[in-house]
Amino acid sequence: MASSSSKLNILSFRDPSIRTLHFTWVALFINFMVWFNNAPLVTSISKAFDLSPSQWKSLLILNVALTIPARIIIGILVDRFGPRLTFSLLLITSGLICCFYAMATTFEQLAIAQFLMGFAGAGFVIGIRMVGEWFPARQVGLAEGIYGGWGNFGTAGAAMILPTLALMFGGENGWRYSILTAGVVSILYGFIYYWAVRNTPKGSTYFKPKRTGGLEVSTRRDFYFLLLMILPLYGALVLLAWKLSPSGVAMISHNVYYIICLAIAALCLFQIYQTYQVNKDMLKNGVPEMHRYPFRQVAILNVGYFITFGSELAVVSMLPLFFMEVFKLSPVTAGILASGFAFMNLLARPMGGLLSDHFGRRGTMLIMMAGLAVGYFGMSRIDGTWALPLAVLMTMVCSFFVQSCEGAIFAIVPIIQRRMTGQIAGMTGAYGNVGAVVYLTVFSFVSASTFFLVIAISSVAGFIASCFLAEPKGHMTEVLPDGTVELIEVS
Repeated sequence: MASSSSKLNILSFRDPSIRTLHFTWVALFINFMVWFNNAPLVTSISKAFDLSPSQWKSLLILNVALTIPARIIIGILVDRFGPRLTFSLLLITSGLICCFYAMATTFEQLAIAQFLMGFAGAGFVIGIRMVGEWFPARQVGLAEGIYGGWGNFGTAGAAMILPTLALMFGGENGWRYSILTAGVVSILYGFIYYWAVRNTPKGSTYFKPKRTGGLEVSTRRDFYFLLLMILPLYGALVLLAWKLSPSGVAMISHNVYYIICLAIAALCLFQIYQTYQVNKDMLKNGVPEMHRYPFRQVAILNVGYFITFGSELAVVSMLPLFFMEVFKLSPVTAGILASGFAFMNLLARPMGGLLSDHFGRRGTMLIMMAGLAVGYFGMSRIDGTWALPLAVLMTMVCSFFVQSCEGAIFAIVPIIQRRMTGQIAGMTGAYGNVGAVVYLTVFSFVSASTFFLVIAISSVAGFIASCFLAEPKGHMTEVLPDGTVELIEVS
């Protein structure tokens, strides 16, 4: 069984739970490096395909378009088949798509590969369930923080590693060999991961949902609440399609846009139907009190991740240009200074998880949400009269609260309902991408200062929502195959 000690020694490689944690965050690091392989090589790719600014923006949109439904799908798959198999197959599949991207010869092939690459962004969901299986409640916040923080650093890893590889290979195809190398590494690690890890500690049961296809809830009111929370996921996909239409970057025609919207509506109705099928027995007969969980918890975490991870993705996308324009910096200098926002992942996510483990999950989330509201308000005041070091410091302080709050959110996800951790993580993760779509759309219409202010105001709303979060206490219940009820400690 996983260690029950309150301390977590990340250098104890003889401990199978620690080994599993390291193998899993490395899997996420590679996964994110593959997912964001194009941004560091924008100059070479644009030159090779003679891309217009509009075409490049289209590729960036396509890179996140599939991630929203993919996180929902992967959440279902990981609960059904286990994180070991699911993560291994995702790494191999993502590596093959990455290789296809590297060998593309037309813009159409590049666009298809970029669209499919969005599926790689669902990898984060898998490790949440894996880490949750291996660590008890008193350690899970820190463990999830290390997994998320160090794994998400794969985006920064891509920015450092891939251009270096391209220079080493040299020539006009250096970027292709660089991306191809990332794809091969992902494929190989998929096999290594399957060989190196188990779904659960020895002797533990891997609990699965009674039915797959939708999230189980406990009451009729929660069922309608869940249906309401499904709608923004598909609304964000419509918004992405609109950005690809003639009203946006004009990659698709109006007719294609309408067809895509109809397809998205059909998918939404299908998910609603599947959710009903999963919950129809509950709607007729109810659920025993001991097996209930408050869906309100999931909804609040969704809102929190919408604000935190959504704003992180949006800010990382615009911050280099913001520094260039406000402080008249070169692109290289602006990029280096702006990277501080992403670098905070290494420390901040684990810190949010650690504080949650030791000082309470609800209180930690409230403090971090308040801090990021103040941080974004501070960023909205940055202008050319600020000293550059002070502006960078303000950015990094804000980033600390943003990513610590992400760590606090995923310190709660694994202790809501064990058998559905993948689906809960999938929905919460998808809301992070929805937030990025919404915030970037807002940014396309307003100034940078107003953009930061909008995030600050939404953070206040997130703080208010978090006040209704219940501190996990006692135990959650799961049923063994023989009908025996197992109590799993959550506090």
